[in-house]
Amino acid sequence: MFETAEVGHHIDKETYAVEVPLLRTALLDAQFDLAQSRKFPVVLVIGGVDGAGKGETVNLLTEWMDPKHIQVHGFGAPTDEEAQRPPMWRFWRALPPSGKIGIFFGSWYTDPILERVLGAQGERRLDHTVEGINHFERMLADEGTLVLKFWFHLSKKAQKKRLEKLEADPVTRWRVTKADWKNFKRYDKFRDASARVVRETSLAHAPWIVVEGEDARYRSLTVGKTLLAALRARLDLPATAATATAPAPVPAIDHRTVLDRIDLQRRMDRADYQAQLEALQGRLALLTRESKFAKKGVIAVFEGWDAAGKGGAIRRITAALDARRYEVIPIAAPSEEERKHPYLWRFWRGLPTHGRVTLFDRSWYGRVLVERVEGFCSQDDWLRAYGEINDFEQQLAENNTVLCKFWLHVSKDEQLRRFEERKQAEFKRFKITDEDWRNRDRWDAYVQAVGDMVDRTSTEHAPWTLVAAEDKLVARIQVLETLCDRLEAAL
Repeated sequence: MFETAEVGHHIDKETYAVEVPLLRTALLDAQFDLAQSRKFPVVLVIGGVDGAGKGETVNLLTEWMDPKHIQVHGFGAPTDEEAQRPPMWRFWRALPPSGKIGIFFGSWYTDPILERVLGAQGERRLDHTVEGINHFERMLADEGTLVLKFWFHLSKKAQKKRLEKLEADPVTRWRVTKADWKNFKRYDKFRDASARVVRETSLAHAPWIVVEGEDARYRSLTVGKTLLAALRARLDLPATAATATAPAPVPAIDHRTVLDRIDLQRRMDRADYQAQLEALQGRLALLTRESKFAKKGVIAVFEGWDAAGKGGAIRRITAALDARRYEVIPIAAPSEEERKHPYLWRFWRGLPTHGRVTLFDRSWYGRVLVERVEGFCSQDDWLRAYGEINDFEQQLAENNTVLCKFWLHVSKDEQLRRFEERKQAEFKRFKITDEDWRNRDRWDAYVQAVGDMVDRTSTEHAPWTLVAAEDKLVARIQVLETLCDRLEAAL
């Protein structure tokens, strides 16, 4: 795998002196064009063996280009806060916005390779991790991110020579640690594990560029020219209309959907409701105070028709919780900052630590609902979103997060009645907008979108609960009961 990076590549001083000024000027021009156009973000992954020049190259890039538009992230062992969330959480938070370059010095590759070498990760687990990395990078690329990955390589002999040279110089001695020499003793294991991971994750949308690290001038020019060529090729690419790569789902020929199975005739009297409400809120309160809950997180997602009672259901949950242990996140149209990132970015940022509850009033399902129906994204975008969402939710489940997803359903007539009621009530007028009325006009399109959403994203670890919300009392009890049952089963 690394044979071409052990051939003794070398650039002489004269050639380097001539090429560097031209390269720096071209890189600055490309970086300026990127910052001005904000066409796409750039992610540079820096990996490789100890002593191969990773740090020097990162420093050189920030020297050659404008550091205001470069975000450098050096990742070590996860902090306590990071360890309580899915492993990818800290990397998602660090993704650069459009127009910026993000350098990941230490990345999502570090731990899988290290764990494989130390025997903490077996073959099957490594395969699963690699598959997840490929899905992540595929999504970044599909969302427009330019992903470049540089692997800096040294032969075993060259690495030993490099470490000894650094250690012998008082100025650079601090850069060689006991861990570096310990890793050197495992050189063959690191090479085998790295070669496998690099080989299986070097794909067209996110290729690895293997760089021989022995000659500083060679590696510097190689990285600089590769980055320049990739930037220039993407910046100069003419805009083209998006085309779907797969056919969209078609409605059932009898026009029945999963929503037709919901019994909207269910009713509950107020006295029975109050008794059940008090019992379920008490049950939920006790569950969140159990010692085992400290190692779990809870996310409740609320989707549904406008005026279906999402806010009321959420308030009945929060009434049972310690205010210090929950957060309600209302989701509206993405902000300017959020539009510069992949659409899941803003949701990753809101994930709870263990021992906490987060309730999303609307969620990442906007991509396959409102964005699909209103044409805010391409057909290709929302078609691939089903798989991206499933990957996201699987990572939540693997991190001991209990995920409850609720669709609150009412009839079209009941929604109209509630709309009219809101218009008449002074204190409820803020709840009804022109957008709500416009969404009603697309009722049938939303019905189809909801059916496809449930069909493609209701999984064992994150099933959809379809709530009969024609009667608000029935809906609130069903939501609380489902949440308690799921949490109790997880504990």
